[in-house]
Amino acid sequence: MAMPEAFNDGPTGHTSGSADVLPPGVPAPPVTYEVARAELEEVVRRLEAGGVSLEESLILWERGEGLAKTCQALLDGARARLAAATPLS
Repeated sequence: MAMPEAFNDGPTGHTSGSADVLPPGVPAPPVTYEVARAELEEVVRRLEAGGVSLEESLILWERGEGLAKTCQALLDGARARLAAATPLS
């Protein structure tokens, strides 16, 4: 059975599946803001274009929510680093 297109992990074209699963105890490589944002933009584009099933739409929506949280956390971390590096007057 083919994987729904909604399982596409974004602009890199990688798909979610057993080949992408890391062995236990191996941390996932960190995602950059730019990569997460690009994937979020692709998710939004696909949702706005329509033409996907309800189930695929829900999967895309959930992925988008996770990506938005990731982007926000990365931005919050960058703000904290800037605040720590900037002396108060």
